[in-house]
Amino acid sequence: MFELPNPITDNLTKDGTQYKHTPLMLFDNKQWFYLQRRYNLTPRERQIAELICQGLRNGSIANYLRIKPGTVKTHTRNIYRKVRVKSKIGMLLKFVTDARKLSTKYDGAAAV
Repeated sequence: MFELPNPITDNLTKDGTQYKHTPLMLFDNKQWFYLQRRYNLTPRERQIAELICQGLRNGSIANYLRIKPGTVKTHTRNIYRKVRVKSKIGMLLKFVTDARKLSTKYDGAAAV
């Protein structure tokens, strides 16, 4: 997993003190690999999907990956088409559902 960008404005409390931002890990590498294979995502699409699922906006993703915001938008549209969703939240919910199925599949096999 790669480290998320930490803009200074995101790390300030109301009184101006700074805090450490801990990146959110929604899925582990095995789950991401499963999602990448299931939806035939390219490595860059997977990378962008990971950042989207961590709550970053297109502009932040573009700055972090050093690409243009339009490129992020194009990759995002391609991800939506492959996953068959129309929004970031739809993509996130579909990924959570699929990852849960994967976890249940392995947990069930281990319990037998």
